Amino acid sequence: MPVVEATVVVPVPPELAFAVSQTTAPVRYRWDRFIRRQYFLDAATTPARGVRTFTRSRLGASMVSEYVSYHPPSHVGMKMVRGPWFFEVFAGGWRFAPAELPGHTVATWRYNFRCRPGWLRPVAERIGVWLLGREIRRRIAGYARGCADPVVLAAASRTLPGPQG
Repeated sequence: MPVVEATVVVPVPPELAFAVSQTTAPVRYRWDRFIRRQYFLDAATTPARGVRTFTRSRLGASMVSEYVSYHPPSHVGMKMVRGPWFFEVFAGGWRFAPAELPGHTVATWRYNFRCRPGWLRPVAERIGVWLLGREIRRRIAGYARGCADPVVLAAASRTLPGPQG
């Protein structure tokens, strides 16, 4: 199964880096230009294992995904429940780890996928690696900008437990 991955070091601690990654509309749209619209389904209001979300990309494709793991501040994983016809499988995971420089975080985002139909898979997956690789790099660059945006950081900080949240 093909995998695409992007990594960036951001100038915030892992707890805040994770919180930025989980911001919701309208704050999320400040940094995540891939998403045109996103919201929780099934009356959920916060992310957690088993929670489903609807996402429409700026390219017009829609996907319903489900959190398969949610472990602040280290990692989160999602899988496609329903999505574009050409994906047989699509999943993503984000990991956050302290960087060597204190107060910084290494953020790694990874997608894995399988295309259909099977007879077209070899070509479709090469195209998918190129296209999704480009999108994940753009998306993580936007995330890095979000980790330096005072509005995004303020909103993400409010979701943290303790005195800062």
